Amino acid sequence: MTTRREQTSNESRELILTAAAELFAEKGYRQTTFMDVAERSGISRGSIPWHFGSKEGLLLAVLERSVAMVRDSLAEVPEEGEATFEQLNLGAGAMFALPTTKLFVTLLVEALEPDSPIRDRYVEIHNTLREHCRRWLERLPLPPGLSAEALAVTIIGAGIGIHQQWLLAPEQVDAEQALAGLRALVAGILPPTADLHRPA
Repeated sequence: MTTRREQTSNESRELILTAAAELFAEKGYRQTTFMDVAERSGISRGSIPWHFGSKEGLLLAVLERSVAMVRDSLAEVPEEGEATFEQLNLGAGAMFALPTTKLFVTLLVEALEPDSPIRDRYVEIHNTLREHCRRWLERLPLPPGLSAEALAVTIIGAGIGIHQQWLLAPEQVDAEQALAGLRALVAGILPPTADLHRPA
């Protein structure tokens, strides 16, 4: 049974993680300080290293939590029956709407640096997204010569690229319209016999 002290500690940890995720997405990892996180979370600055050890430890914890949130948000691929393009669209839309998507895009530069502590987490994130997309695409009638794996890489890469452009120039890039364009492009390469509009 969880004690009151353990419950309070878990609540404090969640408040810190939420605040850190928001700040990393808004300001970037390097520009965010423990004091920033303390002010946003309402938890004392000294509690942060007590929970996470270091700023790097906090970053890794934020990413692990975010990966779990993405996995929870992804719709399950039907075990039986035909998957539809409409169902894939709904799942992709839900994923790209997550606040964690902005965090992943903002921290991408950190992940690309040599010996980055978060590189492996980013590989895991991309693997999770590609695998989920591939499993959906394998249930659809793709044209000859186009593999579900290759199309999954294209879709995930385009989605991340759209979000990068939107973050850099939100007044110039309409992310929703761009994602709608991506969906139209993918629909255009599917055979006419594909069931694109059947309700989930």
